[in-house]
Amino acid sequence: MQITDVRMRKVENAGKLKGVASVTFDDEFVVHDIKVIEGTTSLFVAMPSVKNSAGEFKDVAHPIKTELRETISKAVLDKYSSEE
Repeated sequence: MQITDVRMRKVENAGKLKGVASVTFDDEFVVHDIKVIEGTTSLFVAMPSVKNSAGEFKDVAHPIKTELRETISKAVLDKYSSEE
């Protein structure tokens, strides 16, 4: 599976939320609402999630393998950095 497109929407005045991305795979499948968050030491990527009735956030889409998570994170953060 290859990432074929990353679209970034930077967010201002939203606290720690810095951007929202959509990532397309193989020009056939897209995942929206991947967030760029400002952590204590650096930016990180959070997968799309929903709040359940207990008030906890649960991912609705996420990579199973570490390698894919790292690939997605790098692509999203690279896109965020290139648009500064």
